[in-house]
Amino acid sequence: MSRQEERERLRAERLAAQSAAGSSERRRLVAGYVVAGLLTLAVLGGLVAVVLGGDDGNGPNPGCSEAAIEPDSGGNFNGLEPDCRQGTAPPDLEQGDLALAAKAAGCQLREDLPDEGANHVENTTEVTYETNPPTSGNHNPNWVADGAYVTPLKVNPQTAGNELNIRNFVHSMEHGRVEIQYSSKLPQDQQLALKGVFDEDPAGMLMYPNDEMPYAVAVTAWRQLLGCPEYNPAVLDAIRDFRDIYRGQAPENVPIDL
Repeated sequence: MSRQEERERLRAERLAAQSAAGSSERRRLVAGYVVAGLLTLAVLGGLVAVVLGGDDGNGPNPGCSEAAIEPDSGGNFNGLEPDCRQGTAPPDLEQGDLALAAKAAGCQLREDLPDEGANHVENTTEVTYETNPPTSGNHNPNWVADGAYVTPLKVNPQTAGNELNIRNFVHSMEHGRVEIQYSSKLPQDQQLALKGVFDEDPAGMLMYPNDEMPYAVAVTAWRQLLGCPEYNPAVLDAIRDFRDIYRGQAPENVPIDL
């Protein structure tokens, strides 16, 4: 091999090596850029989640939009755990007449009950309510914010301090709220069906478990009560009819953004 040929061979090998090294470096840089990009997207995604679903100082639980807590309604939710479950969408309304819907569901409908008073009392003050769940009567001046909760209702008349109990929920009804209550012993699918009715139209609504009432499901408003001994699909129509009639119908209505 001549010297010229040898130089050409070595030059070709050097260029090939340089090309391979360059390709390797480019692959390493591209991989680095991809990883950096993914990390950036993850960080941005986290920031977006915080902005859109996080706790802004007014909400009870970051990232829980299903509970539909409305602190702007003026109520309180301290000590209450939000219901972050996604409810099952209810079927189309079949019975739009409340009395007929209640009858079909086997529920007791008690309308225009006596007004038991509306004085403000502390949570240590003993109050006797004539219905269970209550629909009117003396209550705490601090009322519960609109929303769905999984914290069971406290009926004990000797509950002390600022812990929310029945007196706070009665005050919410005086402000025109409708409250869906259910036994925590109901199967999960039935609870989610009820939650679906809440999710459908949560404005001016509260929902929570109540194990101290004689019903599997109850809906209350100021001086109005729908009590169902057991759950069945017809209960959903009765709840929606009750809601549409009595929501916003109370002595001290607070605006509801329907």
